[in-house]
Amino acid sequence: MSSRPRWRLRAGTALLALLAGTGALTVPTTAQADSRPDGDRRTVTYHGYRFEAPADWRVVDLAKDPGACPRFDTPAVYLGQPGDQSDCPARVIGRTAGLVVEPLTARSAERTAPATARAPRGKATAPTAVSDNGTIQVAVEDAGVLVTAHHTPGTESAVRDVLASARLTPDATRTELPGAGQRTAASTLAAAGPQPGSYLGKGFDACTAPSQSAMNAWQTSSPYSAVGVYISGSFRGCAQPNLTASWVTNQTNNGWHLIPIDVGRQAPCTSYSLRMSSDPATAKSQGVTAAAGAVSAAANLGIPAGSALYSDIEAYTSTTSCKAAVLSYLSGWTERLHASGYLSGFYSSAASGIRDAASEYDNTAYTRVDHLFYAWWNGAADTNTGSYVPSTYWANHQRIHQYVGEVTESYGGYSINIDRDYLDVGTGTAPQPTCSSVNLSFTAYGTLQSGATGPLVTAAQCLLKAAGYDPGTPDGIFGSGTATAVRNFQASKGLSADGVVGPRTWTALLSRGTTPTLQSGATGEAVTRLQRALTAALGRTVTIDGIFGSGTTQAVRDYQSSRGLTSDGIVGSATWGALQAGK
Repeated sequence: MSSRPRWRLRAGTALLALLAGTGALTVPTTAQADSRPDGDRRTVTYHGYRFEAPADWRVVDLAKDPGACPRFDTPAVYLGQPGDQSDCPARVIGRTAGLVVEPLTARSAERTAPATARAPRGKATAPTAVSDNGTIQVAVEDAGVLVTAHHTPGTESAVRDVLASARLTPDATRTELPGAGQRTAASTLAAAGPQPGSYLGKGFDACTAPSQSAMNAWQTSSPYSAVGVYISGSFRGCAQPNLTASWVTNQTNNGWHLIPIDVGRQAPCTSYSLRMSSDPATAKSQGVTAAAGAVSAAANLGIPAGSALYSDIEAYTSTTSCKAAVLSYLSGWTERLHASGYLSGFYSSAASGIRDAASEYDNTAYTRVDHLFYAWWNGAADTNTGSYVPSTYWANHQRIHQYVGEVTESYGGYSINIDRDYLDVGTGTAPQPTCSSVNLSFTAYGTLQSGATGPLVTAAQCLLKAAGYDPGTPDGIFGSGTATAVRNFQASKGLSADGVVGPRTWTALLSRGTTPTLQSGATGEAVTRLQRALTAALGRTVTIDGIFGSGTTQAVRDYQSSRGLTSDGIVGSATWGALQAGK
């Protein structure tokens, strides 16, 4: 144990959980693997499914080695289902590539997802299979197997080559994937409430979610009541053969608190193979994408809105540019989670990522995360952050401390290599989205409709999201989601719901907010909103500077006169009401 902040990338994925095998199900047939190297390739056969893998990939028959840990920090193929106690170390760094090939059963079908492809009859391949969160999954019913391929952006092509090489053998036996109606029960399961919820006490995290029997044994005998689970991200090293919607429901109903973690892009100043961009704008967009994947994975597992999802960013040697990229990534992560009703968490070393976040706590250029999960292996089961974070920051039940790392503990006959955590967390509500990082001030607000692109579209999208009408990620592209959000907003204001952002819709969007009485001499955010709205309503440029001067006074009088209001240059409830109604 070190007194210095140490951190390592631990992996695991709900998506792999949704897609990989289970150690809790007995398979009636014996796994057989033929893995003879032939030059730079080797032929691997399992249950009538045959494919060519690179010769340097490990091939592990889980029927012969049930304790093996399915991990992809080095390329590997795993055949069958792991045993009840996989020997997974807590420290697994990143992901390369590999496959899990398991029998197609009712239990493994629970780990399929909407992106799962089905090979046509007589085929072992599905050329149109899509990648979701660094995972490609194919149900090969004619061989009765579920194939889950794990990759990074750099190894996806190699993994697809392996999948494309697959063939059926004469002894393949068909097993059909259960239909949607037969799988409804799993999709309707849900956690007992937002996670991790309100909890003060000890927890642990491990590379892969423990089996149900292990969780039961540890619930009875261990000091822990919270468990970290890796639900998303394309840089996770371990598969998750146990993590399903049923598992989530069972654990939370039994009183466990879950810490949902995403392991994705790392800081640009590290040597990891999957890094965020050093350009802050691109890094922020990558954070948005990561959050969208985490939200999807959480929903598939029944982890509801109101939960905190934690982005795992490894320790790095901070520089000005690296810090800006990380905090921009986290801004995108946080804003996207908030848009879906989730809280954002940040998981890193106290000495790098966490200290950087604390140093910009009040900087409005970045959107602050809601929860901290920090690695400081000082052995103290508390949420004290020492000199890394002021005690007044994230002080409202918003902290998790990883205080010991990489220890093996055994309770009730089940041994797991874990990190020890101490939690002081509480439930909360995700803040409403704001547009603080998007330009809303223009000399004119032109009409927008489907197909439009550019900064004005981004501004409209952000304003719609802040008003509670989600168009999706503000990307400057006026697509179907934006059109739907516009129509819904227009209907709420009694405007013609045509999906076109014209002067009236702009006026209602731009003026939305508090309605203080304003007159000459006033300053601040409300004046800025007023000036923007007047620019849209009058169809002429009103200086947008947050200062209620003579130009703004004249614009207010002109607006009031044209709308049949008392033309006194004072913005009271009647003038605000007209603006916010889009008049």
